[in-house]
Amino acid sequence: MQAGCQGCRSEAQTFDLAMAFQPIVDMTTGLPFAYEALVRGPERQGAAEVLAAVTPENRYAFDQQCRVAAIAGAVEAGILATGARLSINFLPDAVYSPMACIQLTLQTARATGFPPERLIFEFTENEEMRDPSHVRRIVETYGKMGFSTAIDDFGAGYAGLGLLADLPTDLIKLDMALIRGIDRNPRRRLIVEGIVEITKSLGVALIAEGIETAAELHAIRQIGIRYAQGYFLAKPGFRSLPSIVVDGPNIPPFANAA
Repeated sequence: MQAGCQGCRSEAQTFDLAMAFQPIVDMTTGLPFAYEALVRGPERQGAAEVLAAVTPENRYAFDQQCRVAAIAGAVEAGILATGARLSINFLPDAVYSPMACIQLTLQTARATGFPPERLIFEFTENEEMRDPSHVRRIVETYGKMGFSTAIDDFGAGYAGLGLLADLPTDLIKLDMALIRGIDRNPRRRLIVEGIVEITKSLGVALIAEGIETAAELHAIRQIGIRYAQGYFLAKPGFRSLPSIVVDGPNIPPFANAA
């Protein structure tokens, strides 16, 4: 444990990072509920190119530096004036001790004036978890500290409903594979409607990712998903908070939040 925490604090490798920010829109207000921080290179290199340099030996330093870059970059871009939250992707395997490894994040929040209670930490289910109990400890510790947590890419990875059953997260981000063409695919719509009912009973909020058309947005609003993210609403802004385009033609008012 001590060696791991030492690794988290190590500055042996420094990554040259920038962040892009994409809004998660609250469809009841048309305002950003949160901005997701998406890692980029300093010359707008994509996430894949940046992540290609991450190894088991340096993932601790990478995770810590991403958190710092996300908070500092969001504050510089003007997030404090919006009231929106900041969603940061993290690597569960890069967290040896939830309390120890959060300290640099808290220091950065204090230094930039960002309220820690506006932080969301999201992790993907696309990679198989070697130690689900460890992830649960992280989620529970973050919850006690006042942070929100989210499962990203839900429905596209290993654990599926088992992950939802075992981890008490505040938010679920439905993978774009479930959202794509939902307006014309009855089976896909039925599956998503079922997830809406389950998460509503659990008190978990849903975010629909990958909204690319007015018809998809129309469908998820009819189903009752409150939060949405995707290129139709706003593309990521490199070191900036992009403007939101909410309403396409013939999109009805939002009614039933989930």
